[in-house]
Amino acid sequence: MSYIISGIQQLGIGVLNVQEGFKWYRQNFGIDIPILDEASEANLMLPYTGQKPHQRHAILAISGKGGGGFEIWQYTSRIPQPCSFNIELGDLGILIGKIKTENINESFTFFNKKGINILSEVSENPIKQKHFYLEDAFGNTFEVIESNEMFGKSNHATGGPIGAVIGVSDIDKSIKFYADILGYDKVLFDKEDVFDDLKDLPAGKNKCRRVLLTHSKPREGSFSRMLGSSYIELVKVYDRTPRKIFENRFWGDLGFIHLCFDIKNMNALRTKCAEAGHSFTVDSGTTFEMGDAAGHFSYIEDPDGALIEFVETFKIPIFKKLGWYLDLRKRAPEKPLPNWMLKTLSFSRVKD
Repeated sequence: MSYIISGIQQLGIGVLNVQEGFKWYRQNFGIDIPILDEASEANLMLPYTGQKPHQRHAILAISGKGGGGFEIWQYTSRIPQPCSFNIELGDLGILIGKIKTENINESFTFFNKKGINILSEVSENPIKQKHFYLEDAFGNTFEVIESNEMFGKSNHATGGPIGAVIGVSDIDKSIKFYADILGYDKVLFDKEDVFDDLKDLPAGKNKCRRVLLTHSKPREGSFSRMLGSSYIELVKVYDRTPRKIFENRFWGDLGFIHLCFDIKNMNALRTKCAEAGHSFTVDSGTTFEMGDAAGHFSYIEDPDGALIEFVETFKIPIFKKLGWYLDLRKRAPEKPLPNWMLKTLSFSRVKD
């Protein structure tokens, strides 16, 4: 059996205070259903933490509307460091998180009334998707995209992450990486221009090549219905030398730290990544417990060093108050969980 990618499980975000981060994202983005909440030592990420284990506190939370979640991550044994320069479009790494909404104008009005730093007006990308950009309270940029693919309902304006904008140095090499390993084999647009819908972003008035990828086949697996379709947007700049966003910093420092995919069959994926020249740089090896969840995780780097995480989930809490846990090893790997079962995760929603 080959490996299965169910979708984007979460976007990792390094913050100064994990509780403040969780509060902001649940109140503003509706990321209000915690899946795990754990403070412990991160001792397997040594290649990216100065070869030294560090204490950390992480909260993984999702939205009732579907899409992935956020892994909100805080060092507790050191002060997490910001990027030493102002990040501009085309710098190397994860630049922008993509989140979805069913009504772009209502979302724009909602964020505007809340006083959130909106970076652009509502406009259209080259394939006529309506979108706008905003900045969260911690300096991270998000793109809000109109979508008719919502998993469930909530009172919030947006759902979870459905992709990312990633700065790259060799766009053709990156297209191959994201297609061959992660299944983003469908090019929705590939243009080189000065883009009007990017003009309000830092360096957004510069000429760049911009490629939007998605997957030609629907995702399979336990969480595929909830995670839904997703996109990778690659940006290559020509008029300046881009800088690595995490240069001279640790994984877990401030900003977007990784993009994580829910998968099945880690052994087959390990073989594929090695054959493609992107061997695992971190591998938990066997079952790794994190709070009330358990699984197997690994990391690879994209051609410019952006971190891609894979998680094969073995056990998750469905309704912790009743001690109800789901063991996914007992299910057919390609079969989606029924919607009613996934929606019971909302029983753990945190309400403000």
